[in-house]
Amino acid sequence: MTLCLVLLGFIGFVEKKTQEKTFQQLEIDLEAVSGLYFVEEKEILKVIHTDFPDLNPGLAIADVPLAALEKRLLGHPFIKEAQATLEQKGIVKISVKQHEPIARIARPTKADGYITTEGLIIPTSPTYTSRVLILQGDYMDRMLDEGDLSQMPDLFPLVQYITGDEFWNSQITALEISRPDDIRLHQQVGGQVIEFGDAQDFESKFKRIEILYREILPRKGWNAYQRISVKFKNQIVCE
Repeated sequence: MTLCLVLLGFIGFVEKKTQEKTFQQLEIDLEAVSGLYFVEEKEILKVIHTDFPDLNPGLAIADVPLAALEKRLLGHPFIKEAQATLEQKGIVKISVKQHEPIARIARPTKADGYITTEGLIIPTSPTYTSRVLILQGDYMDRMLDEGDLSQMPDLFPLVQYITGDEFWNSQITALEISRPDDIRLHQQVGGQVIEFGDAQDFESKFKRIEILYREILPRKGWNAYQRISVKFKNQIVCE
């Protein structure tokens, strides 16, 4: 009887050690962005199973391509970070962080795109839509086609400023950009489109808009003017 127990214990020990030396399963740890998943767990698993068909239970741990898994997932447009680690019992854990959209480039006749918090341009997700600042106009259309914001280096700091401020993020709904020196602000409250000019010295321009909101429009009425402009230095033009 004692011999049988020892034998069963030894078999269990060997099976446990064998499991620890072979791949058993994947575990996906996917971090949401504002409660949303622009890439889903099933999509990640599909990519892995398609590109790594030999990654099946029983594969020797030494043959699990951890670095290659990370590299492949980082090629996905919505994945910002990917880390593959070996856990206990032959489990390979894939930790994934998504890109976070900060603005959406909207186009009437072509596919839209997002600008991430790092200033990258990525495609939109077929699964979820993020409610963020809208960028539109001919110049944004061209930049999305080229996939690069470097032609207008002041734009991303402007977007960061608007989205990082609680008031401006709720009040400014869209930027209309036909040229680098012709930005127009669309407001949540107020029917006028504010002529902003270029993105340089944007903090000074917003201080002037703040004066407009605080001192002028409460007295004159939010729809008293058809044209509002802060594109000229140290001026607020209301007509």
